Amino acid sequence: MHPVLKDLLHLLKLERIEDNIFRGESRDIGGAQVFGGQVLGQALSAAHHTVEGRRAHSLHAYFLRRGDMSAPIIYDVDRSRDGGSFSVRRVVAIQHGRPIFNLAASFQVPESGLEHQAAMPDVEGPDGLPDLTEVAPHILDKIPEKMHRYLTNKRPFEFRPVHAMDFMTPEPQPPVKHVWIKAVDQLPDEPGLHQNLLAYMSDYELLGTSTLPHGLPFGQGRVMMASLDHALWFHREFRVDDWLLYSMDSPNSSGARGFARGQFFSRDGRLVASTTQEGLVRLLAEESVGAKRSDPKKQG
Repeated sequence: MHPVLKDLLHLLKLERIEDNIFRGESRDIGGAQVFGGQVLGQALSAAHHTVEGRRAHSLHAYFLRRGDMSAPIIYDVDRSRDGGSFSVRRVVAIQHGRPIFNLAASFQVPESGLEHQAAMPDVEGPDGLPDLTEVAPHILDKIPEKMHRYLTNKRPFEFRPVHAMDFMTPEPQPPVKHVWIKAVDQLPDEPGLHQNLLAYMSDYELLGTSTLPHGLPFGQGRVMMASLDHALWFHREFRVDDWLLYSMDSPNSSGARGFARGQFFSRDGRLVASTTQEGLVRLLAEESVGAKRSDPKKQG
């Protein structure tokens, strides 16, 4: 297995300390704090460890504090309910004695029922599209170090945008984005693992959709963004080592917050999951950007 993907599986597996308590590590993917998708995926993994014979169908989470990449994260699972068909788990992620994240997840015994779904957008397929990391060197030399690391770090997933992103001089455009996503290698046949991985990657790209109508200058380091909450619903079986179309839109931005929605479609057009997120989107003054560049402790 590709070493970067293997390392991600290790991160999501977690260390079991007690029946309902788990410990996770972190990885730096180029941000100023622990990547929100990592905490989301690990918390769902912790919940999965306490459920048998049922699959997650929804989760709702809040990001409370920035995660410290240098310290382990403790996941405390509360077995809130085990009914005839559904189980509910509440997970609190803790660092330095304080909660940094909480999640509520619901699991269901698989069963059949009524079926309908939204149509898959008619967009170009992934074959032949460049990966998000294929950025020209002359552009990489001009963007902030944090974004440089984000774009050039080796990743466990391929990201192929249907329309290329302009990092230096973006023009205002409709708040819609389509990205094909797939794990870089084959994965085990474990539905819960694929759900954990989808939770992880659902935090990529989503909030940025809310900035598209404003042509924000990300290459100048003047935009502060952070996830505030996240919800995810699993509709149908899927694999993250097959291509999934992540189709995103943003119906609103206000109050220094952006709101975005996403849908995951399999390549054959099945809607497999839906997600929503609200996050902080704050423009920084020029003097604030200069202070951060001169003082690394103020980064992010």
